[in-house]
Amino acid sequence: MISHQYIDEYMLDIKQHPENFNRERIDLVDYLESHVLNRDDIHFDNQRIEDCARWIERHFFKLESFQKFIIAFVFLYDSKDRLVFRSFFITMSRGGGKNGLISALSSFFISDLNGIEAYDGVVVANSEKQAKTSFKDIYSMIKRDGMEFDRRTKTGVFELTKVLIRSISTQSEFDYATSNASTKDGGRHGFVIFDEIHEYESSELVNVFTEGLGKKADPRSFFIGTNGFVREGFYDAKMEQSHEIFKTGQNESKMFPFICKLDNTEEVSNPENWQKAQPMFHEPMSEYAEELFDTVKGEYYSLKVEPTRRQSFMTKRMNLPEVNLEQDVASKEEILATNQPIPYETIEGAECIGGVDFGSVRDFTSVGLLFRDGDRKIWLSHSWARKEYLEWANLKPPIKEWAQRGLLDIVDEPSINPQHVVDWFYEQSQTYTIKKIIMDQYKADILRPLLEEAGFEIEVLKKPSAIHPRLAPVVDSSFANHTFIWDDNPLMRWYAHNVLVKVDKEGNKKYLKKDEHRHKTDGFQAMLHALTRFDELDESSLDDQLDYLLGFM
Repeated sequence: MISHQYIDEYMLDIKQHPENFNRERIDLVDYLESHVLNRDDIHFDNQRIEDCARWIERHFFKLESFQKFIIAFVFLYDSKDRLVFRSFFITMSRGGGKNGLISALSSFFISDLNGIEAYDGVVVANSEKQAKTSFKDIYSMIKRDGMEFDRRTKTGVFELTKVLIRSISTQSEFDYATSNASTKDGGRHGFVIFDEIHEYESSELVNVFTEGLGKKADPRSFFIGTNGFVREGFYDAKMEQSHEIFKTGQNESKMFPFICKLDNTEEVSNPENWQKAQPMFHEPMSEYAEELFDTVKGEYYSLKVEPTRRQSFMTKRMNLPEVNLEQDVASKEEILATNQPIPYETIEGAECIGGVDFGSVRDFTSVGLLFRDGDRKIWLSHSWARKEYLEWANLKPPIKEWAQRGLLDIVDEPSINPQHVVDWFYEQSQTYTIKKIIMDQYKADILRPLLEEAGFEIEVLKKPSAIHPRLAPVVDSSFANHTFIWDDNPLMRWYAHNVLVKVDKEGNKKYLKKDEHRHKTDGFQAMLHALTRFDELDESSLDDQLDYLLGFM
């Protein structure tokens, strides 16, 4: 088993004091020992590791043990001198020095100590202000330490402009870019840094800037950030990818996941647990860390008088978004549990209830079919979204990617044509037995005659929100017991994440939107409509129905 002082010390600390580390870092150590460090065809580039560490401590800051641990794996190579890890996912609570480490690494990468010619780098973020953070760090360091190139005396190490830093010796360049991927060229970068990834709308931006990697030696990408409030986005995808690596040991993407977070929300009550989310809080703490710890402690105790700030505190300071049961329809884990395969062969010909939410014809419209399999509620759904609305709203989730997957259609129309809904139900009726279709009263005068003309029985809910209290126990139980079956449908999961549960003084629940314009719930509302008549479907399982039918064949 290969080793290095920086990783030996950190891994030993995790093994001896597992109570101070979150599950993902413990899993990382297990993965490294079982699938990486036991290989006989890899080696650390000790010289570059030491050169990089000395460079950072000389020009930036004293390194913490977790930062040295990460740096060691940045320079891990196989027998053909190819990187073992080509991408790094680094997430921790706010204040952990993610940007500082990335800035220091970037300046080393373009320096003569790294020694790769034209090893260009770029930092990418949603806003110019955030994108310039690392650029300004390096720019200020060069100015401060007197390394700016002087054309008169021909002395200095780096040439500076307001938008570009260039190494004189290697001609490596470092700049920054914002998230308008449609106007960017991936170029021929040696390394790319993606900052504040919880804000990324899709993987489109990442694809643009990584497509040029591999044309230079040691291609690297770094993904850094603290968790945010956007679910089913790029950040969640990276977390899921990390857990899959830990679970299976398979890592074709060559990603190094360094994740710091609380394991559960109850841990926040003990400040000793905060080091799980903030590695700066491991003893012995630096002066900076002690100051940060006092700041976080003050924020935590202020929650007693400002409880509305708790969700933000848990997300940004503990790197673990907390579900507010009076705001969210279900936990993240419960919503993810809807990702169970729809048994298409079993439901073929089966009875079902249709649901429609046709109210938002200028933005989204959703439909679906609800099947019963014992207690399981199988929901087969589809949506339409107006192209003009999507351009105006600039929604965070990857709507275009979901459209490519067939989960919705993007239509270029002044309003969503009701004929789309009719055609969809008619097409589904060729495969399934649709007992009736439930819709709300809004636009029913337009849609109902068209559906009835197509041969469907229609039921209109005059006031859908009035029946939400009756549906609430069913919804709560279905999420808790994982009996909602939606297949791998991130669009439906996004709809569910956007639902605001409002509880009145009598304890009755209503399912509303968290935001009127950017948090759409159409697919969820369509499912609620169908759920009102769920009890009209046969209680026997679909397997029982199939066995019964086969008995007559």
